Amino acid sequence: MEVLRRMAEIAPEGAARAAAFVFPGAMSDRPLSVMALAMCLRGLDPSATVHGFRSSFRDWAGNETYFAREIMEQALAHRVGDSTELAYRRSDALDKRRKLMDARATYVSAEKSGNVVPFSTNATA
Repeated sequence: MEVLRRMAEIAPEGAARAAAFVFPGAMSDRPLSVMALAMCLRGLDPSATVHGFRSSFRDWAGNETYFAREIMEQALAHRVGDSTELAYRRSDALDKRRKLMDARATYVSAEKSGNVVPFSTNATA
């Protein structure tokens, strides 16, 4: 919510506050490009990918939480189930997905323990 409040404060003059993008693109009347994160990552580490973030989220959720598989998949905007199940499932499970995202935020923002030893980059298998 703090990010949303700050973005509202710095919205371009003349932009209707309700219609302004939270994260505008290069042109203030356009959304942030779908390639923005990929380009940012490319500048930081060419081997990093946006899909890697999604994959690490799914691994973490499956290994470290007890949220239903369907909630994890919906959080990744994946279609869950066959055509019959999709025809009957009309809810977006927003509250359950919000709890999953809160758990992820807690995980990624937690202070790390000082007893973690990094793997050597020249280790042999």
